[in-house]
Amino acid sequence: MGSNDMLCGSGKEKRKTMLVEGMDLWRLFDIIGTIAFAVSGALVGLSRRMDIFGISVLALATAVGGGMVRDLLVGLTPPMALRDTTDFLLAVGVAFATSVLYQWSGLRRMRRRRLRTIFNVSDAIGLAAFTITGALTGLRFGGTGSYVLTVLLAVTTAVGGGMIRDVLAKRMPVVLYAEVYAAASLAGAFVFCVMGGAIGVEAVSWLAFLLVLLIRFAAIHWNWSLYHPHPPKCHREHEAEREWTDMRQ
Repeated sequence: MGSNDMLCGSGKEKRKTMLVEGMDLWRLFDIIGTIAFAVSGALVGLSRRMDIFGISVLALATAVGGGMVRDLLVGLTPPMALRDTTDFLLAVGVAFATSVLYQWSGLRRMRRRRLRTIFNVSDAIGLAAFTITGALTGLRFGGTGSYVLTVLLAVTTAVGGGMIRDVLAKRMPVVLYAEVYAAASLAGAFVFCVMGGAIGVEAVSWLAFLLVLLIRFAAIHWNWSLYHPHPPKCHREHEAEREWTDMRQ
């Protein structure tokens, strides 16, 4: 094999072998991501004082939303989440369990900072796990010769559900303002493509998963963020005064 024979650009025989290896991995990471994102969605619902239906909707949207968009992009209709109810039932079960724990355990009495930590951890795990399921789907549907399909599906799967969750909860999507978020998924997907041919699909899946987690946790801890352009100070003061005037009218 030549130097260009990497995971996302390998020959047919090698890719078939990796697809067989990747199926069980896909299911494992799908379960991990579904549980983690369902927890984060349920916590957002609880923070918005929603009832159990609203909490379940947010958990479902977070857990399966990104995957459904991914499936539509590759022409899988109906999406896998609608053909196999496992993820739906798992997300609803996690929503109920989170709600019960919040109501009857010490979770409700925790300070906001600790609840925020639980949210960040579950959200980061979901981000990392769904980066891998998206990348494996890109491998399955022929990301040969180019990384674009694999990276696109990985990032879409990872951030899509969270964006839907935040829009439903009337929040600005985390991916648009938080510490390094989508960039962490992007880095994991790129590593998946570049190193897969050298170390194999299982090893690179776990490596990329851990890399996304590491980047996301480091971004939260050290408050890393992408470049935020700001207007000059005098312009900011003028804008603030104008906003205040508009609010009073």
